[in-house]
Amino acid sequence: MLWKCKYRYPSFWKISAQRLLHFAYWTRMNSSLVAYDDSDSDTETGEAENENLSSPEVGLENSAMNPVQHFASGGLNTKPTHKMQAVECIDSTGRSIVCEGSPAYQIQTNKMDLSDIYPWKDYSNQANKFSGNGSCSQKRVNQDKFVTIKGIRPYVPKRLRQETTSQVYEKKESEEQRESCATKAGIPEEQISTKVSEFIKPYLGSKYKSTEIPRNRVFQMSKHSGPVNKIQWCPVQGWSHMLLSASMDKTFKVWNAVDTGCCLKTYSCHSCAVRTAQWSLCGRRILSGGFDSMLNLTDVETGGQIFSSKNEFRVSTLKFHVSEPNIFICGGFSPEVKAWDIRNCKVIKTYKAAVQQTLDVLFLPEGKEFLTSTDAVSRDSADRTIIAWDFHSSAKISNQIFHERYTCPSLTLHPREPAFVAQTNGNYMALFSTQRPYKINKRKRYEGHKVEGFAVGCEFSPDGMLLVTGSSEGKVFFYNYHTARITQTLSAHNEACVSATFHPVLPSLLATCDWTGDIKIWQ
Repeated sequence: MLWKCKYRYPSFWKISAQRLLHFAYWTRMNSSLVAYDDSDSDTETGEAENENLSSPEVGLENSAMNPVQHFASGGLNTKPTHKMQAVECIDSTGRSIVCEGSPAYQIQTNKMDLSDIYPWKDYSNQANKFSGNGSCSQKRVNQDKFVTIKGIRPYVPKRLRQETTSQVYEKKESEEQRESCATKAGIPEEQISTKVSEFIKPYLGSKYKSTEIPRNRVFQMSKHSGPVNKIQWCPVQGWSHMLLSASMDKTFKVWNAVDTGCCLKTYSCHSCAVRTAQWSLCGRRILSGGFDSMLNLTDVETGGQIFSSKNEFRVSTLKFHVSEPNIFICGGFSPEVKAWDIRNCKVIKTYKAAVQQTLDVLFLPEGKEFLTSTDAVSRDSADRTIIAWDFHSSAKISNQIFHERYTCPSLTLHPREPAFVAQTNGNYMALFSTQRPYKINKRKRYEGHKVEGFAVGCEFSPDGMLLVTGSSEGKVFFYNYHTARITQTLSAHNEACVSATFHPVLPSLLATCDWTGDIKIWQ
């Protein structure tokens, strides 16, 4: 067609380069090219083109509005003179369809593919060009999909890049935390489970049998990077497979110390060493305190903070009330001991002891009275070393219970008899009565182990027949409660063993911890 215009119509050369650029642009953009029928007379076509091209202004205006019109028959104000003929189309099912009343041009679908022009788009799922009901014209639904091509990186918005970066960072941080809480054997952290352990089920609801001396080590858990200050089994018998440990590495952990011996969860809500941690009576919360003067009540499953408050002093001991689950006693590096209510996060009572530090707190049966051990030691006697308090009136009942010049870092209550034992730094344990005036039993003294300034704890077996304690040498000593003699010793650790506790349900199952951060289970 171009050569016809070149020789027959000299005005063809007046076409501007802009029109040619429009023509090249639109022919490349459309996937189907227009093939004109040469059945029309050259005169009619030429007159139409000449009439349209004779006015440059009109041509430029038409070019801006619809560039393809320059190469279609007829102008803006010219009626189309082409003939109408039937065109054969092929629908999506492969049937041949004859379309009448359409212009005399055919759609060529194989000359150019949009995927050649836009290689970064995917036109594989593009809608069919023709409908299956015999109609030749149908609006094409363009569903572009970005596909990855080697050597071409698609554009990603800044907002999506930031979200992706944050997600990758959070995932990496969580993976590092899980790895840090795994055991040395490579066992990953488990989920906190409230299911009853298969080892505990046979003993639930039955009377506790006599305790035997454990001899074999079952598990060794060594994931604390600092000394372990305290360990405690969960008080709920059905969940007593969980063991709580508080450490100087600013964390406290919950372990499955019966089934697998691996860490269930690590809690890092303190900025300094965690001196003590205590299970709640329901077994779903953990109360912790440390040298950052923070008191935190943590949900065991979620790790969220139910109660958190800044204390006035560094915390060294915490105890829940035996009958009031929302009240606890807090003591530490202060001359006062405070009672808190977690429902309103306030101090409800203050007990002024006129000492420098409270080492331990022990509630007596029924919770009407409690004892505190302090570091108050005079030259000739240990005045205010053990103080008895009335819980409701905050009155001091007695401060002349223990008269020797040793501090008592730990107190424990006998499970069946009205008696309690105080661990002393004189390398022995003293026996007292829980009835006023809390007299000491001078005929019984549990001695033979060494304490040497460590906060070594002591505890009775569930049947009350054995008294177990750690030592600064790393050994565990078992005393007969009635005779006060050493029944057996266990070489459990190489460093100071600061805590040893019997399982509340399983007979003869013992947990110990030492000053290097190791926790061991014995049976």
